[in-house]
Amino acid sequence: MRQLLAMLFAMVLAWPALAHAVAGDEATHEDDHMEDVLELPEVHVHGLPLNKDQQLGPVPKATPWPSIPPALDGKELDDWMKARMLVSKNAAVTVVVLEPAKHRELTIAGMAALNKWTFEPQLKGDEPIDGELTVRIHFRTR
Repeated sequence: MRQLLAMLFAMVLAWPALAHAVAGDEATHEDDHMEDVLELPEVHVHGLPLNKDQQLGPVPKATPWPSIPPALDGKELDDWMKARMLVSKNAAVTVVVLEPAKHRELTIAGMAALNKWTFEPQLKGDEPIDGELTVRIHFRTR
């Protein structure tokens, strides 16, 4: 028992020296690898969040734009329309006109194009959910 206590006492006294040696060794080791550190410039990513858990809406796959109807071809235009795209969890798309264009022909052309749009559904984690987005189409010619 006495030998065990003496051994424990010796280990307790030696502990700070062992801890100091380890810290010194780590410091030397880090200094040896400072040349391996590569610092990259700050990077900004714009657009949809990269994390699926934070996806804010359906992701467009195909977005064909409308063409100017023949009745308005050659005329100077500055008109727009606004529509809401409802995308089900099965990727079925429903288009709802929120604000039509001044020219009825442009609203019809816009609806025809928007009905051809396809989407990946919005995700919550890995689970598809119903989602929506608002689109504004600006028709402008000179």
